[in-house]
Amino acid sequence: MSRRGFLGLAGAAAGTAALAACAGSGGGTQGGDSKTITFWSNHPGTSKDQEIELINRFQAKRPDLKVNLVDAGKNYEEVATKFNAALSGGELPDVVIVSDVWWFNYALNGAIEPLDSHFSAAGVNVGDYVDTFVNDYKFNGKTWALPYSRSTQIFYYNKDVWAKAGLPDRTPQSWTEFDEWGPKIQSVVGDGKWAHGWGDAKNYLAWTFQGPCWTFGGAYSDEWKLKFTDPATLAAGNYLRDSINTKKYASIRPTYAVDFGNGIIASAIGSTGDLKSINTNAAGKVQFGTGFLPHPNGLAGCTTGGAGLAIPSRISDARKKNALEFIEFITNAANTSYFAQATGYVPVRKSAQQDPGMQDFLTKNPNFKTAIDQLPLTKPQNYARVFVPGGDQIIGTGLEQIGLQNRDTAAAFGDIANQLQTIIDRQITPKLPK
Repeated sequence: MSRRGFLGLAGAAAGTAALAACAGSGGGTQGGDSKTITFWSNHPGTSKDQEIELINRFQAKRPDLKVNLVDAGKNYEEVATKFNAALSGGELPDVVIVSDVWWFNYALNGAIEPLDSHFSAAGVNVGDYVDTFVNDYKFNGKTWALPYSRSTQIFYYNKDVWAKAGLPDRTPQSWTEFDEWGPKIQSVVGDGKWAHGWGDAKNYLAWTFQGPCWTFGGAYSDEWKLKFTDPATLAAGNYLRDSINTKKYASIRPTYAVDFGNGIIASAIGSTGDLKSINTNAAGKVQFGTGFLPHPNGLAGCTTGGAGLAIPSRISDARKKNALEFIEFITNAANTSYFAQATGYVPVRKSAQQDPGMQDFLTKNPNFKTAIDQLPLTKPQNYARVFVPGGDQIIGTGLEQIGLQNRDTAAAFGDIANQLQTIIDRQITPKLPK
């Protein structure tokens, strides 16, 4: 294992311990100011200006309430660290942004409020949220957050390279088909460039590889049962290993979005949230298209990601009601449409797709429309990545070892499974509903 890989695992373990120690501990019930809504955000997708606009719209509707936007960190992890500190006795926010890999531990420890019993009073029509997005926050029959800055993955490809390789102007229908295309694309791009680039562990390799794993018939887990030793999961890992180390048409690229925009890689799986920056980087250099991730026989080949908004459980009922009204408002059809157009995130409401402004935007930006059209081929993520503290980095580090060090797939996946199982047994199973 490289020093970087070791430090990644050490960091994941330390983060896991800290999270287990902090979430849900200390701090009494807080009454707070029921006329002020404190919103902790990392402004995903450089969205601070948009969040201020959403707050202004809300305060125009509810002049009796004041919203205080707090810079809670530069990323989801920093927000989680700040929230953990507040749970140990600091001042709690009314609304906190929680990523796909952080909310579950808070729910398990009772640190955030199940929202279902509050929906009616706050006027929330939960059925209007995109099913996959809202289902990502369900556990034990309850809804623990509502979707906000949500994304899916799309397949980005260089149209000029595709044409020179004699390929159809579309994304591959399966990873087996792409395995046939890869060497052709590589012969076009030449040395020092690659047909395909994957993000590294820090750039959510475990997230982007989850869908491909499904299409091989594998999975990271089936609820709490780990699946890393299944032949189909191993086949997916061997595909990744061979494409990088044997056929040499793929590479792990920490800056894959920048590399794609600069023509260093000819294709990549990226978030819809990358679309804005890729458009900027590729302008005048790369003509690119987007399409669905490979999904043979209609299989779900794509996961969702991003963040939702949660409410701490220990604030007063009056604050909870105001907080949920605020969440409902900034994620309504008009506002999620506005937020999506400005940031590249996917509208979280079904009705937003009928918003005139959104329809006009999609007509003018067909690459963005790909993500919305692909939603029926998405499904919630495997527990192993999003419900196990540190799971994302543990899986991503193992995949990185396969790609960068040509490590044996079965050995790498065996180590992943052992680490995850230990965390499940010690930190999760004792707290699960009986």
